[in-house]
Amino acid sequence: MNLIEELRWRGMVQDIMPGTEEQLLKEMTTAYVGFDPTADSLHIGSLVPILLLVHLQRAGHKPLALVGGATGMVGDPSFKAEERKMLDLDTLAHNQKGIKAQLEKFLDFDPAKPNAAEMVNNFDWFKDISFLDFIRDVGKHITVNYMMSKDSVKRRLEGDSGMSFTEFTYQLIQGYDFFHLYTAKNCKLQMGGSDQWGNIVTGTELVRRKAGGEAFAFTCPLLKKADGSKFGKSENGNVWLDPEKTSPYLFYQFWLKTQDEDAKNYIRIFTFLNKEEIDEMITAHDQAPHLRQLQKRLAQELTIFIHGEKEYEFAVKASEMLFGKDTAEILKSLTEQQLLEVMDGVPQFEFAASDIDAGKDIVSFLAETGILPSKSEARKMVQNNGISINKVKVTGIDAVIDKNQLLNGKYILVQRGSKNYSLVITK
Repeated sequence: MNLIEELRWRGMVQDIMPGTEEQLLKEMTTAYVGFDPTADSLHIGSLVPILLLVHLQRAGHKPLALVGGATGMVGDPSFKAEERKMLDLDTLAHNQKGIKAQLEKFLDFDPAKPNAAEMVNNFDWFKDISFLDFIRDVGKHITVNYMMSKDSVKRRLEGDSGMSFTEFTYQLIQGYDFFHLYTAKNCKLQMGGSDQWGNIVTGTELVRRKAGGEAFAFTCPLLKKADGSKFGKSENGNVWLDPEKTSPYLFYQFWLKTQDEDAKNYIRIFTFLNKEEIDEMITAHDQAPHLRQLQKRLAQELTIFIHGEKEYEFAVKASEMLFGKDTAEILKSLTEQQLLEVMDGVPQFEFAASDIDAGKDIVSFLAETGILPSKSEARKMVQNNGISINKVKVTGIDAVIDKNQLLNGKYILVQRGSKNYSLVITK
């Protein structure tokens, strides 16, 4: 399969300009994707454009990753309900540095290779262009009628908030990026999400009208979950690629919790597994969906790709500790940082360290921490074998909690039933 055929079966092509597939078959082609530096980390919503660049390079073409230092100062209005917050230069510079470091993990930037990836920043060519020069040399080539015909513009103009002149000109700015890269780096292709189609074709128009050249484009679909909800959000908000913002364990858990229909879609898009292997995995999954083999493989591939083998192994170990059996020893082996990563989002309760040092009966401990509302409720739960401390089942109401049970000298994990966890912190 050629590149476009590969991306089509993976579900990664929506709109494509005539001649694009032929161009990619004809010669090594330079192509770019833009990333707005709205934060100092990309999130999983950026994974699809990242993977487009990776597939492109693997197919022998040259990828450019554009970090929008200039466009980030304006804000892309595409299909957004209101204008985005403006960022100052220091924040933009900080964000660009973080994004660049992440992209360098996924693409080969070895200058010795003819298709080595490159990072570019559109602030480098916009910083010396005056407003008058821009409207004279660029604006005259694109009519207002053409700009207003874009769906992203129409929706904002029809909405309550309207659209500022700053946002209205965004498509010209992005279009000029394509023109500049065409003339400076022989870049003939732009890729992006389907919400970018209007901005991208403005670039191809500028290349045609201003340079007399031919440029190409294709977009990938914007992902949604099978239930129609937005992709990329967890219970805690964005799922980031930065391990400081979303721990590798929580990253792994996000993919592990994927619904069956979504997993069938994501395994094609987010992994490099071939079609035969994926088809076999989906068939096996349909025969025994309760084993969740598809989700486990998806979580494995993505966690290793983003965070590495070591973090994946920890995520698996931590998951087994929470959801497996006979895992008390795994729990004891976790460092404090690892324990807190695993317990992220778990209700926390404080308890006096002096009471633990003296020893506390299990019923009083459960009631006084607030994990259970009363001693009678605590007693009943223990008698029904419903309480575990540090993954060890409590067998009677005469059990005592003492300092020997503290994890990392500070924590106690309480489990009610099979899924309800609480973390007690002694102070």
